[in-house]
Amino acid sequence: MPERSARRRPASRGELLAVDIGNSDTVVGRFRGEALDGFWRLTSGRLTADEAGLLLGLLLGHAPGRRRAAGGRSAVLCSVVPSLTSAWSAALERLTGHAPLEVSAEGVGGLLPIRYHDPGSVGADRIANALAVRALYGVPAIVVDLGTATTFDCVSRRGEYLGGAIAPGVGTSAEELFRRAARVPRVELRPPRRALGRTTEEALRSGVLWGAAGQVDALVRRLARELGSKPRVIATGGWARIVAPECETVEAVDEGLTLKGMRVLWAERA
Repeated sequence: MPERSARRRPASRGELLAVDIGNSDTVVGRFRGEALDGFWRLTSGRLTADEAGLLLGLLLGHAPGRRRAAGGRSAVLCSVVPSLTSAWSAALERLTGHAPLEVSAEGVGGLLPIRYHDPGSVGADRIANALAVRALYGVPAIVVDLGTATTFDCVSRRGEYLGGAIAPGVGTSAEELFRRAARVPRVELRPPRRALGRTTEEALRSGVLWGAAGQVDALVRRLARELGSKPRVIATGGWARIVAPECETVEAVDEGLTLKGMRVLWAERA
């Protein structure tokens, strides 16, 4: 996205608000300095700038529209849902008095080399994940983001974003199965006790969750071979806490990874 005007951000580095808009979830985070002070996961959906402002006000614990003078506020926005971007951007601008910095391939030029054939087609969340893993965990690295889709993003030992793989997400796959198979019941997706299910519910949990874990391990191993080195493997996303512990290749779960990558970009560009 093109750079906005010089009116973008205040010089103060007090409180930073980060909003990550995904297809299923919108995650709102608050940083005080470098520390992620808290984050909230909301269901993504159409809303107005006023509604987004009300949500921000409730989450941050103050009346909508009031600005905190001490330290000032800034904002950074990451979105893969264009229809929701403008409402959140307007709400953040009203709250902080400055247009938010928006994560994009163009915006990281010179900071993160992108080796994709079409850099502009790389999702903003994937860019933020690459920035975060490089800054916080080291390279080479693979980020496994378990959300609406399960994405695998590879960063080279030289800190370049190389690309990766995209697979259907855990919840997405399960919902399609429940929708298409008339005799398959909806079940709560929690870790199974055994692979050999003796009820339909047990079989579904085993197949969906351990199937997803096996997919993660298989793709991570293939990607690591192509990287030619042993990468750090970090999981994030709404399904990470459930699936990642069942994986053999994932080293750590960082649910705030995308938000932290957004802060890395903001710190460089502010």
